[in-house]
Amino acid sequence: MLTINITRTKQGFDDFALPAYATQGSAGADIRAAILQNITINSGEVAMIPTGLAVEIPEGYEIQVRSRSGLAAKNAVFCLNAPGTIDSDFRGEIHVLLANFGKEPFVVQRGDRIAQIVIAKYETAAWNEVQLLSPTSRGTGGFGSTGKQ
Repeated sequence: MLTINITRTKQGFDDFALPAYATQGSAGADIRAAILQNITINSGEVAMIPTGLAVEIPEGYEIQVRSRSGLAAKNAVFCLNAPGTIDSDFRGEIHVLLANFGKEPFVVQRGDRIAQIVIAKYETAAWNEVQLLSPTSRGTGGFGSTGKQ
């Protein structure tokens, strides 16, 4: 199991659990809104919600911020730029961009589970410019091009 150092960036939220997995098989750990007053996100609007947490991610890993399926299904509230990437050299407070695609205003309250974070290993690449790429059966077919007879 990977260990990630985490710190609280705000006072008054010590009662919050650190990111937590809801079940043994969960890939994402829930993170919460570290706010003192409710934030209303009207239909079609976006809000940046603080979590009160900062992390020290080992090099070669990232944290991906993703929508919670319950918020999406029940309220049409999604994380923008999902998955958002938290890089290993970032040490600031994690914020979550929430967008309300629903018809009704959505109220974020202190301690609400607003997103989930997933730890992901990544590789960096050396980019090798060439004149031609090797051919494939798909070729340059783009969106919707696979599966056609």
